[in-house]
Amino acid sequence: MKVCTDACLFGAWVAQKELTSKSTTILDIGTGTGLLSLMLAQVTEQSKAKISVVEIEQHAASEASSNFNLSPWKDRIRVFNDSIQNFTKGIITSNEQVDKTFDLIITNPPFFEGDLKSPDINKNKAAHSTELPWSVLIENVSNLLSDTGSFFVLVPTLRAYTMQKLAESNQMYLAEEVLVYNDAKHLPFRAMLQFKKTKENVVRNKIVIKEGENNYSSAFTNLLAAYYLYL
Repeated sequence: MKVCTDACLFGAWVAQKELTSKSTTILDIGTGTGLLSLMLAQVTEQSKAKISVVEIEQHAASEASSNFNLSPWKDRIRVFNDSIQNFTKGIITSNEQVDKTFDLIITNPPFFEGDLKSPDINKNKAAHSTELPWSVLIENVSNLLSDTGSFFVLVPTLRAYTMQKLAESNQMYLAEEVLVYNDAKHLPFRAMLQFKKTKENVVRNKIVIKEGENNYSSAFTNLLAAYYLYL
C-alpha cells in the first residue's frame, strides 16, 4: 500500500498538536510503511516518546522496520508483527515486553466493507475492514488508551458517524473533527477524528488540499512543509 496524500495530511495534523510533542508512549496500529510513526517521531524529540508499531501483515512489517532502521529515531520505535488483539492481551509472538497504556494512539484503519476485493490478499488486509472490524479495533483502542490520552483516526467522511458511535459505546468521545476536501468544488472525502475518554465541546474544522490553479492550499502547505521536499 503506497503512501497517500490524505495519510500524509493526517500524520501532519496529529504531529502539530501540543499534546503529541508531550506524549511519552505512542501506538501506531496498522502502520503500513511506517509513515505516521516516522512523522510523530520527529516531533517527540524532547519527550523521547517510545513508539510501538503493530502490523499484522509480514511484508508491511518488514518494510516499516527497514524504514525505521534508516531513520534517526530507530532506537525509539519497536515493530510488532502481530494482531492488535494479541498485542492488547500481551500475547506477542516476539515475546517482547509491551506498554500497557498509551498517551496517544493513531491509526489509518482498513475501511472498505462491501467493496470488491483485490486478488492480492495482503492488500485486502490493509484496505478491507473485514480483516479488522472497526468494533474490534475500537474495543482494543479503548483498553489501551490512558485515561488522559487521545485516539486519532482517519476515516471516509461517510463513515465518520459510525466511528463516533462505536467510540462512544467504548467510552471514548469525539473531541475534534476535521473534514478534508480535495478542493472547494467537491464534498469532503475524509474525516480526521480525535477522541478522548472525557466529554468536552467538539471542535469542528475543515481543510482544503488544493485551490486555484490546482495548487496546494496555504493550510495544506503549512502542515506538510516540514515533511514534503517541494512545497
